[in-house]
Amino acid sequence: MGMLDGKVALVTGAGGGLGETHALLLAKEGASVVVNDLGGSRDGTGGSSAMADQVVEKIKAMGGKAVPNYGNVAKEEDTKAMIQDAVDNFGKIDFVIANAGILRDKSFKNMTNDMWDAVIDVHLRGTYLTVKAAYDQMLKQETGGSIVVTASTSGLLGNFGQTNYGAAKAGIAGFARCLFQEGLKYGIRVNILAPTAYSRLTEDILPEGQNLEELLSPDKVSPIVVWLGSDDARDVTGRTFLVAGNSVQLMSWQAQEIISKDNTEGPWSVAEIGEAVARNFDKWPKGIQPTRREW
Repeated sequence: MGMLDGKVALVTGAGGGLGETHALLLAKEGASVVVNDLGGSRDGTGGSSAMADQVVEKIKAMGGKAVPNYGNVAKEEDTKAMIQDAVDNFGKIDFVIANAGILRDKSFKNMTNDMWDAVIDVHLRGTYLTVKAAYDQMLKQETGGSIVVTASTSGLLGNFGQTNYGAAKAGIAGFARCLFQEGLKYGIRVNILAPTAYSRLTEDILPEGQNLEELLSPDKVSPIVVWLGSDDARDVTGRTFLVAGNSVQLMSWQAQEIISKDNTEGPWSVAEIGEAVARNFDKWPKGIQPTRREW
């Protein structure tokens, strides 16, 4: 008995890396899986059926059920076809993991419009289109469902050379934080994953020579993701999970007061605001790249 027996899932970008480990673990836990992958290169160019096919063969070899899909998440007709594949082959859709992504990293001074548009198109528009198709089908089924979208610490915290990627991932997180509130009425859960894993997408970004291929293996991220598709996770929605190796953390936002007074009073002066910041600056949480203090 698996935790997802009888469930039907779609994973986008499932031909390798995180998407592949999600798909394999879903099948191991009893889900029938639509394995989507365009089969392109890391920057989104090209296409091939080979990547999705090899994951489907692995699932079938272990006794699981899966079908391939070669659609482009940035095209509406393709995302609708992904959900239709789930319905046609397995009768319904219960769980969607929006995982597909590309990278076109460049410092902002060297960023081109094409680099920006391609990344926003695949990540943000692609997540929207995939989730929209799944959400509409889940509404039609009237049995709820689970959606996991893939954000990134680059979007939540920031990272050098990834303004396009970070903007897309921050947008995905904002999209999900709004959608989960609407999904409550229909029993549709929406959660956010911010993973750190060694894969084709990150192999030249993460430090070398530290055995990160094993320590940050994608298969260490998948358990929390797959669990979110189970009935045991029925009360978990609107949450953001940071996962790196075997560390699973819940991210929650906190506000730190700088200065406050009754709203019936007049506004602070510019100088008063500056003085309050100076008094509090050393107590501010430090980010991954803390700014210098120069007073």
